[in-house]
Amino acid sequence: MTRLNLLLLFVLIACALGVVTSQHKARRAYIELQKAQGEARRLDVEWGQLQLEQSTWAMHSRIEKEAINRLNMRVADAAHTQVAPVAGKP
Repeated sequence: MTRLNLLLLFVLIACALGVVTSQHKARRAYIELQKAQGEARRLDVEWGQLQLEQSTWAMHSRIEKEAINRLNMRVADAAHTQVAPVAGKP
């Protein structure tokens, strides 16, 4: 009878250690998941900011203003404009 009790005690201790170990691993995995979700939220915010910045830089009015101010470009007048015919059409 004592032998059976000792065996059951060792099995009980092994099961308890298994539960503690699995709970510890689950908590660690949950912490990593929370970190990854936080990083994903941060990257989503950064992506939105980059899209907004790109749309700002690509605005037609901004490009035209930069072309005029920094590159001294001007729109050609009608006297200096030639229209090329489209291939295959008379």
